[in-house]
Amino acid sequence: MKVIVCGAGQVGFHIAQHLSRENNDVTVIDQSPELIRRISDTLDVQGVVGHASRPDVLERAGANDSDMIIAVTAADEANMVACQVAHSLFGVPTKIARVRHQAYLQPMWANLFSREHMPIDVIISPEIEVARAIKRRLAMPGAFETIPLVGGKVKLLGVRCSETCPLLNTPMRQITQLFPDISVTIVGIGREGRFTIPNSDSQLRVGDNVYFVVDAAKQDRAMAAFGHEEKEARRIVIFGGGNIGMFLAEALEGSESRLNVKLIENNALRAEECASRLSKTMVLHGDVLDGAMMEEANMIMTETVIAVTNDDETNILSSLLAKREGAQRAITLINKGEYEPLIGSLGIDVVVDPRNITVSTIIQHVRRGRIHSVHTLGEGFGELIEAEALTTSPMVGIPLREADLPDGVVIGAVVRGDEIINPRGNTVINAGDRVVVFAAAEAISTVEKMFSVQLEYF
Repeated sequence: MKVIVCGAGQVGFHIAQHLSRENNDVTVIDQSPELIRRISDTLDVQGVVGHASRPDVLERAGANDSDMIIAVTAADEANMVACQVAHSLFGVPTKIARVRHQAYLQPMWANLFSREHMPIDVIISPEIEVARAIKRRLAMPGAFETIPLVGGKVKLLGVRCSETCPLLNTPMRQITQLFPDISVTIVGIGREGRFTIPNSDSQLRVGDNVYFVVDAAKQDRAMAAFGHEEKEARRIVIFGGGNIGMFLAEALEGSESRLNVKLIENNALRAEECASRLSKTMVLHGDVLDGAMMEEANMIMTETVIAVTNDDETNILSSLLAKREGAQRAITLINKGEYEPLIGSLGIDVVVDPRNITVSTIIQHVRRGRIHSVHTLGEGFGELIEAEALTTSPMVGIPLREADLPDGVVIGAVVRGDEIINPRGNTVINAGDRVVVFAAAEAISTVEKMFSVQLEYF
């Protein structure tokens, strides 16, 4: 597939990285010669310096025969115009744009992006996606990652093993025997910055980050098996009243749970705007790094703080300060991947990476075949893929132990109607089943082919 990526920033870089790994023909456009030089030297992609919305630049990037354009520059208008030009002049079939300013996304203007006006197939709003991801994490305390799959019937959860985890030092093959009713499939373990797919002899250690797939109806029992029985937070403080903080506060106000939510914003005008838009949230004007502000927000009674200012350092320091002042749990927005290895030792409970969330949202629209959703895990660990099994798929109709799955692939769950099947060696996948698969980076293209429609299917 031939793809043009407009924008060589963090999101553009990682999209290009994902696509180039799978032998797609990728060209990246950016105004910065330095960014184009970096991405061309690092990845197997073509680089073009120029304005992504200009016809001559798009032509140089190969728009005439491209299958897709993904516009993720820093300017919404450049992204929208790039998609319009790609459609009108070059007939690019699929157009994806990142649009951050909410004025474009109001429901009353929904017709703007129709085929008759500005034909963009997929609009990505990072702030809304991040707010949704944080809300999911709030609903599952104790988990640093929560991804719903197959309409919420199945979930991927990420948990950190503490000294109290009952499963420590237990071989994987014995976990099902000891806890037969939790039906989990462990798809990966993060340990000291490295990610591994466990085998039957693998054991969990203190400090491990464990990713597992579980029947949503059994998630509470599964969390307890990993030593996590935290209660859902009712007293919440949000640091930062930007778009993410506002979307999150509005989403929490619309939830059925009775919550006590406070929001702290340093800019007086923005704080006034937040107060005018929010009806159930207490808005405080002040600095989240000020001890007096922490005291006024009553940190000692706060169950979860959510730091989503536009500055990573402020988010990290305010989270640590809040925990020192008595907050039980911290969810922290961090853009810079360099900080992530430090987080566990600092005491921050959950890291939210907006770049990873945005890339996951975009990548699922790139995948071919009967693939319904895609989620990237960690920093290049791999992807969690939800797909529909086809008659022509090599894994259909035979026991999994005979399916000869490639290295780096783990079947996490099989959903057949309302039945959730925890896969074992004798499990047989039928055509039409929804299959949750973890694929390491080097196996993603193979998994995509397994769920692609073959000619003999018709």
